[in-house]
Amino acid sequence: MILKTSLIAAAALALTACASQMGAKPMFSQDGLPDAVKVPAGHKVAMETVGVGEITYECRAKAGMAGQFEWVFVGPDAKLMDRAGKQVGRYYGPPATWEAMDGSKFTGAQVAVAPAPAGNIPLQLVKANPAMGMGALQGVTYVQRVATVGGVAPAMACGASNTGSKQIVQYRADYILYKAG
Repeated sequence: MILKTSLIAAAALALTACASQMGAKPMFSQDGLPDAVKVPAGHKVAMETVGVGEITYECRAKAGMAGQFEWVFVGPDAKLMDRAGKQVGRYYGPPATWEAMDGSKFTGAQVAVAPAPAGNIPLQLVKANPAMGMGALQGVTYVQRVATVGGVAPAMACGASNTGSKQIVQYRADYILYKAG
């Protein structure tokens, strides 16, 4: 009787483990991304975040082009959320900085961009600099910006009359963080 009860308990435990793994969301896949923004082989997803925030643009004269003006990217300010909607950090700049709630943070340098659907900021691949502080971001090697929504320069005119003015646009993007491994 004890053996039969143990076997039933073991089978139930095995089924529970299988069911929970079947329901687990798979890690982010680079399939379908342009090659330019794919993370090199030898790196694995360490964290998936969703950045929700704003990007600031400033109206400036175009360098070397007298009488011409353009909206110039100034910097982002976004909350980084996990897939369940809990804030796990911030993304801000310049310089481009990812900071976890535990205080660990790193800056990064853009490696490549690829077009996103019209009206959305481009996809991006960033090489991470060594992290400052111990914590969740220690060892991050690359960041991908994917699934972008919004964030493009303002549609309003930029000219001599509003040089220096700033406009803030809303955006959302997934930031996928990788570590060597």
